[in-house]
Amino acid sequence: MRRAIDRLLQGRTLPVLAVLAALVVLWYGFAVYLNAPWQRDVYAKAGTAWTATDLVRDTLNQERPVLPAAHQVFAEIWKTTVEQRITSRRSLVHHGWITLSATLMGFAIGTGLGIVLAVLIIHNRAVDRSAMPWVVASQTIPILAIAPMIIVVLNAVGLSGLLPKALISAYLSFFPVVVGMVKGLRSPEVLLLDLMHTYSASPWQTFWKLRWPSAVPYLFTSMKVAVAISLVGAIVGEMPTGAVAGLGARLLAGSYYGQTIQIWSALFAAAALAAVLVMLVEVANRIVLRRMGAAP
Repeated sequence: MRRAIDRLLQGRTLPVLAVLAALVVLWYGFAVYLNAPWQRDVYAKAGTAWTATDLVRDTLNQERPVLPAAHQVFAEIWKTTVEQRITSRRSLVHHGWITLSATLMGFAIGTGLGIVLAVLIIHNRAVDRSAMPWVVASQTIPILAIAPMIIVVLNAVGLSGLLPKALISAYLSFFPVVVGMVKGLRSPEVLLLDLMHTYSASPWQTFWKLRWPSAVPYLFTSMKVAVAISLVGAIVGEMPTGAVAGLGARLLAGSYYGQTIQIWSALFAAAALAAVLVMLVEVANRIVLRRMGAAP
């Protein structure tokens, strides 16, 4: 028992739990503070006498609160996942799968595009000087501004459904892959590159035997950023289309009808989905590095 307590104190579990507890306390405090004005108006209109205990209880259980309490959000998540059929339009699993499909497709397109651009940039000076500034400049345009244009243009040429959302995800996710892979492919030391030259290695032999293995850790680090931002792109892509399914559509519907609990439950579902995707990329990273002979 003593040893378990020592491990808890020396590890990262206790600090994480302490921060989490502090966030929950702040959450409930702000929920009471932000929901109190409307609740006091309700008491005044009804002529009801109230105490501080009544105010706290009622502000944490409002039907449409300004800031829903944690238990309300998690109750909504439970109701829309466990208590609903997966095929139901009220199921967060159903909406999450629709968003996930666009996320994965966009992530695959963005990762492939990013790797190709990075390879061209390190092998061609003209591409480096011309493409890299445009890659950086592309991310200065807010996705909320460009997403409706992409949707409208693709709809005009008959493309709708999954592909437009995936392209928006790809637009966001290719950037970290390009930057990370360029850094990774350029990471080998000059001494190692000179050694490959002494072996009369061709550029592609140098690439596959030296540059690519050196870039793999950078690739997976970039992919963890890319998969999370790809999910954001899929959610944003669902909003200008007036979609009836997906986490973005769930957020939009909650905004239309003032269902803040629905909005927060969709946000937590999106955060959980992003966390799972990042963890899967990290698992793939460890497997690949282990196969490459990296130290555990």
